[in-house]
Amino acid sequence: MQARNPSKEVAFSPVSGYLMLPMTLALLAGAIALIVFAARTDRPGVLAIGLPLLVVFVLCLPGFFVVEPNLGRALVLFGRYRGTVRTAGFWWTNPFTSKKAISLRAHNLNGEKLKVNDLLGNPIEIAAVVVWQVQDTAQALFDVEQFEHFVDVQSESALRLVASRHPYDDGQVGDVATTLRGSADIVAQELQAELASRLSLAGIEVLEARLSHLAYAPEIAAAMLQRQQASAIIAARKLIVEGAVSMVEMALEKLSEKDTVKLDDERRATLTGNLLVVLCGQANAQPVVNTGSLYN
Repeated sequence: MQARNPSKEVAFSPVSGYLMLPMTLALLAGAIALIVFAARTDRPGVLAIGLPLLVVFVLCLPGFFVVEPNLGRALVLFGRYRGTVRTAGFWWTNPFTSKKAISLRAHNLNGEKLKVNDLLGNPIEIAAVVVWQVQDTAQALFDVEQFEHFVDVQSESALRLVASRHPYDDGQVGDVATTLRGSADIVAQELQAELASRLSLAGIEVLEARLSHLAYAPEIAAAMLQRQQASAIIAARKLIVEGAVSMVEMALEKLSEKDTVKLDDERRATLTGNLLVVLCGQANAQPVVNTGSLYN
C-alpha cells in the first residue's frame, strides 16, 4: 500500500500551563473587581471593561490541557495540523485548538481463531497475538480511518496470507521446509514483516507477532490424528528394526569370535529369525524347548 500524501508527525511546544494559570486567574480577579466597582459606583463605563475581561477568561480556559505519560495530544487549529505534544505535563495553547488524545503505549491484539486453508488446501484453525504501538501520531489519526480497527483488519488479512504459504505439518510437501507447526519462529518473523509493511501506512510499529493457536479444523482433525499416529508408529517400528538388526549382527559376531557354537547358513538364518521375532515382537516371547535337533 502507498499513501498519496502521507502525513508526518511534527513536535509541538506549547506554553506551560503553570505560567498561564496565574495570568488567567488575574483576568478573572480583575473582571470581578471591575464589575463590583461599576455596580457600587454606578459607572457603566467601567462595566464595559470588566465584561470583556470576563469573556477573555472564559475563552482562555479551554486552552489548558494535560498530557499523561506515554500519551500524546495532536493539535489541530481550524483544520490545520499544528503538531503533537508527547511531553507529559500541564500545558496551554490556543483555546480554539482541538486536542486529539492518542495512546503511545504498547497494545495487545489477541486475534480470534480464523478458519483458513494451508498450502495444501487443508482447513486449519489459526490465531495470532500482535503487540503494536503508534509510532507516528499524524499518520495514525489522519491517514487511516480508525487506526485501531485498521490494525484488526490488516492483522487478520496478513495471518490468512502467511498461513496459505505453508503446509501445516512436516513431510506433506517435499520441496517446502517451513511448516506452520514445525517452524513457529520463522512463521512469526514472516508474519511480523508482513504486518509491518501493511501497518506502516498508519504509522504503526509492530513490536511482536506470534501464533497463539494452531490446529486442524474439526472436520479433518480425526483423520489427521490417525495420519500422525501412523507416522509415529512407522518411525518407531523403523527404529526398533534398525536396533534389532544391529543386535542380531552383534550376537552372530560374538558367537563367531568366541567359537561358542558352529553355525552353518541354515542355523544362522534360524537364529536370526528367532532373535528378530523376540526383539521386534510387541508381546513377550514364549520359549519352546526343542528336544530334538534342527534336522529332526
